[in-house]
Amino acid sequence: MDDNQRFLYSNFRRYYKTNRPIMPDRFTRREFGFMFFDKTFVQRHISFKTPPNLYSFMQNQVPAHSYYSTSYYRRPDAPTMDEKDWMGAELIFDLDADHLDGAKEMTYAEMLLEIRKEMETLVDRFLFGELGFSEDQVHITFSGGRGYHAHVRTPDVMGLGTHERRELVDYITCSGLDMNWVFPQSKVPLSQQNVGGAVRTNVATDRLLPPKDSGGWRGMMRRSLEEVVDNIMEMDPKELRKLYPSIKGSDKKTILETAEVLKRNKSHMFERDTMAMLPSKKQEFLMKIMGEDVAPSLAGEVDEPVTADIKRLIRLPGSIHGKSGLRVTPITRDELSDFDPLQMAVPDTYTDDPVKITMRRPAELDMLGQHFKLEGETEVPEFAAVFLIGRKMADIGSASAPKVVARDFWST
Repeated sequence: MDDNQRFLYSNFRRYYKTNRPIMPDRFTRREFGFMFFDKTFVQRHISFKTPPNLYSFMQNQVPAHSYYSTSYYRRPDAPTMDEKDWMGAELIFDLDADHLDGAKEMTYAEMLLEIRKEMETLVDRFLFGELGFSEDQVHITFSGGRGYHAHVRTPDVMGLGTHERRELVDYITCSGLDMNWVFPQSKVPLSQQNVGGAVRTNVATDRLLPPKDSGGWRGMMRRSLEEVVDNIMEMDPKELRKLYPSIKGSDKKTILETAEVLKRNKSHMFERDTMAMLPSKKQEFLMKIMGEDVAPSLAGEVDEPVTADIKRLIRLPGSIHGKSGLRVTPITRDELSDFDPLQMAVPDTYTDDPVKITMRRPAELDMLGQHFKLEGETEVPEFAAVFLIGRKMADIGSASAPKVVARDFWST
């Protein structure tokens, strides 16, 4: 254990002396797992008979990371998964900032703001909206690191297998959405000709709109189509191409002509649930926008391996995240909207006492109402030192001071 780990260990130990983790429901059916400051593996296949057993373990062992199973088992401490005897599992949705575009260029606060927006979309549009779960069935947790978890605990989902959970992921992420299913094609006879005694019928292929009362993706796409049509009629072509990148190659004349056709026919199109009054090229112009721009923008973000895994370990609420020093924090939907981990997930056992650190790279940080502009050797309050050292942005002490490896630490 080096000086950085020893500093984190001492702060974690102080926290666990006075703070207890939040016990999962039916905790005696859960498997627990831990990582420690002096080990590189997860110690798992552990169960606890009473809450005090868990509290005592964490106070004495002081884990760097603490987990529990999203599954329920008849024998959670059995050494193999088959022997545990699976009984069911929560439905878990995990959003982590590592999947964000440009995450490496973002500050921690910027990453957490973006991932919070995605969790709001997932919860409001899909979990509460399309899937119909109630707020008391969806439990939201800040992971303590770079993201959020949503746990669905209702008997309806406990028995879902991996395949069914992957289907839910596909639904939320818009994977494989078929535009011909959303806006089906219909052949309409236009005229008939008698050619050499044979009657030939000329037909047009038109797109149908989902009915007004459609649910799911059909309903979302119909509502979004109306917004797209309004935008085409009202926006400047240059701005429209910025909003819908799929048509950036379309010239101004094409866009203006489409706008005029829609102005004449919008009301009929949505009243009759058909694009039949639009020329076929204008119909496909709309389909391009809907398929390439709108559908992806409506999709939610989900970490598929986490949701599909029916034997997953996930962070224990009330524990501390070893790579940030922040608390794994349960929050309500209302609290999510304004949740700022650097203000609201900092354990109150961390003090304001000054700690000497050496920054590995210059950085700015807003934490507990204070702004820090940091570079080189400096002093920060203990709460900021825990975060910066956990995030590997800084080292404890002076750069010139010798670093001591506490080899005998675990024997004391």
